[in-house]
Amino acid sequence: MSDLVKRGGFLVPVLLLCALPFYLDAFWLRIGLFSMAAAIGAVGLGVLSGTAGQLSLGHAFFLAVGAYGYVWLAGEDGPGLPPAVALVLAVLLAGAAGGLFSPVAGRVKGIYLGVATLALVFLGHHVLLTADSVTGGFNGSSVPPLEIGGFAFDQGDGLAVLGVPFGAEERLWYLGLALFALTWFTARGLLRGRPGRALVALRDSETAASVMGVHVAKYRSAAFVVSSMYAGLAGVLLALAFRRVVPDYFSLALSVDYLAMIVIGGLGSVAGATAGAVFVTALPLLMTRYADQLPLVAAPGSGDGSLGPTEAARYLYGAAIVVVLLFAPDGLTGLARRARARLARRRDRPAPTDPGAAPRPPATTVRAKEPTP
Repeated sequence: MSDLVKRGGFLVPVLLLCALPFYLDAFWLRIGLFSMAAAIGAVGLGVLSGTAGQLSLGHAFFLAVGAYGYVWLAGEDGPGLPPAVALVLAVLLAGAAGGLFSPVAGRVKGIYLGVATLALVFLGHHVLLTADSVTGGFNGSSVPPLEIGGFAFDQGDGLAVLGVPFGAEERLWYLGLALFALTWFTARGLLRGRPGRALVALRDSETAASVMGVHVAKYRSAAFVVSSMYAGLAGVLLALAFRRVVPDYFSLALSVDYLAMIVIGGLGSVAGATAGAVFVTALPLLMTRYADQLPLVAAPGSGDGSLGPTEAARYLYGAAIVVVLLFAPDGLTGLARRARARLARRRDRPAPTDPGAAPRPPATTVRAKEPTP
């Protein structure tokens, strides 16, 4: 029975997510796409910072490598590879960039690694602005649509499923679900296996991990490379969802957003990184759409000096970080875990008895044997 409940608890959300494109409009589907891309990148940063205990402020750099790598590899100015091949190579390119930096990540930790990765963001932003022939410079580049087996993930040829037009958002929705599912299962398998236990031991005590046979530099470097590859995959999905990449998007603010995602959701948790990614990504988009209905928030482009929706959203999830650090250091996943435990205790608690009823003897009481006459 418990297996059926677990399978039902897994299948119901999957079926619900698969059915959403038939009922939601393009705005909500774009929010979902951006949230799935952010969740993929947040899971990668969670492996590095939440599990391995390594601070990184350069996550935006590896997202840019994945996004621009796909655009150049699949574009006319580059080799013009098939988009599916360009996607895989862009992820590998982000992993290679992480591998080039991994010797530093293997020997530096804490705030020192954070400062070192911060240099990657500024260096990458400068390259994106100056390498016009590859990146398109300040104006960016248009993103070639992904095509797999002759099926293009763009507006297409008027495809309709069950009477519902399937444009770019609907098609990319299922691609995002597939990539997020791949990220979810690979990350959970990694964290539950021997590498995950080694990274947790390394995070808790470097000395104790070394005594147990964990190669400190090797595992730190590996965690950095894996995190970079997840970021590259997130960058490709973001590029496909935006349909145009510009250098200003991959700035330090994006790296800070990803740190906020894993802190709010819960460090070292795949589900927590996902929840934090959805919160941080969807909040500014929702506030932008409903800015005229919110107090103290001005509509975008009003120019009257009022607080814009993007700035208001940053204030809100900044306050959420403070609240989480003070009252729930394990994030949203910790709150959900404690809520489930509380409900389980209430469910297992015995029902109260009537105080006026006569006490019943326990079921295990043995009746005294009568003497033989």
